[in-house]
Amino acid sequence: MSAAPPPTPAHAENLPAQPGWLQTLKVYAEPASLRMLSLGFSAGLPLLLVFGTLGFWLREAGIDRTTIGFLSWVGLAYGFKWVWSPLVDRMPIPLLTRALGRRRSWLLASQAVIMAALVCMALTDPQLSLAPMVWCAVAVAVGSATQDIALDAFRIESADTGHQAALAATYQTGYRLAMIWAGAGALWIAARAEVPAAVAGAAAPYQHGPWQTAYLVMALSMLPGVLTVLFSQEPVPAPVPAARNLREWLRGALVAPFADFLGRYGWHAALILALIATYRISDVVMGIMANPFYVDMGFSKDEVAAVTKVFGVVMTLLGAFVGGLLSLRLGVMRVMMLGAVLSAASNLLFAWLSTRGHDVTALVWVVSADNLAGGIASSAFIAYLSSLTNVQYSATQYALLSSMMLLLPKFVAGFSGKYVDAFGYAHFFTATALLGVPVLLLVALATRLQVRRPGA
Repeated sequence: MSAAPPPTPAHAENLPAQPGWLQTLKVYAEPASLRMLSLGFSAGLPLLLVFGTLGFWLREAGIDRTTIGFLSWVGLAYGFKWVWSPLVDRMPIPLLTRALGRRRSWLLASQAVIMAALVCMALTDPQLSLAPMVWCAVAVAVGSATQDIALDAFRIESADTGHQAALAATYQTGYRLAMIWAGAGALWIAARAEVPAAVAGAAAPYQHGPWQTAYLVMALSMLPGVLTVLFSQEPVPAPVPAARNLREWLRGALVAPFADFLGRYGWHAALILALIATYRISDVVMGIMANPFYVDMGFSKDEVAAVTKVFGVVMTLLGAFVGGLLSLRLGVMRVMMLGAVLSAASNLLFAWLSTRGHDVTALVWVVSADNLAGGIASSAFIAYLSSLTNVQYSATQYALLSSMMLLLPKFVAGFSGKYVDAFGYAHFFTATALLGVPVLLLVALATRLQVRRPGA
């Protein structure tokens, strides 16, 4: 007589089956993931056009480094987007919202602002007048931050929590592809549009025409995102209590999202917000000085474009997919810890690179490690932020959380040039790595908090 099978725990039948790797990979081919690929491209395109690529343009036009450094604070628009996120979350746009829905109307409106501002930048010569260029850059940043608010809400409401890591990975893929196009692509277009000095009759290396062409092409590159918005389906909106008067509307739009977050997490909210405010600080602070570092090390435009803008971004895409898969298999918090360790450690590689001089092979290895680490960290971090939001207030709460992610790092990064001037690149990169040490403790504490939460 055969032995009886071992008893099955009473709760075993309620446990979800662990998906296989092939089934896990299929999530990237789902319609929601493919939409995030296109919309991620629209989100990533404006960033370099008001930072790295713009800095290259301005420096070529003879603008001093101090001014370029201060102009990086245009990025603080991303850090303060939570201020107007309640409007994006609740306020309808006349006619447009009725036709497209709450999320798609704000996406389309912000994309229109970005395109118009990029065209204005293209038509402005910073060598003749810098102020119009600055205001156009501010408009691009504000429009881009607004697009991020609406897009984050669109993403969160388009899938359940289990699929957020995959959506974050495809979003990051589109985002990084856009950064290749806005970085290496814009430089490539500008270089091909240059008129030889002998033909132009001028010895000066700066020409406005090629940059005008590049930025007009970048404005047109927003069209795939526009078409995706027009042909996508509006996610099912979360129920919003009807407001009887303006006071109730303001309370529901401005106060309720923050009260809900604090009510759900209590004093643990301070820990969560501290983690969010510092998680990417090593990468962001280091990144502002990356391009000046490449120039000072003697790397050419072609070398920088090929290694950092193309190859490096490909490595970030690989990191994003690895991070998404690992998050599904191992859990978001474990991958966040891994990303935090790798991000801080990769900055030490830049300190080593600063001792090598013009070494392209070393540059390839360092950029590969740094971007792979950044992709893993970003994918897990976006999934973590998404898990913290209440779908009823997704736009406002996610905007607050993602704004905090950039506010402190962007502010600190504004002073990175002075630090390098005082202590040198090796000391600077080492210091940015040390900035990541407290993050490890915060991730560990946040992991314990998540484990203890009921239903986590």
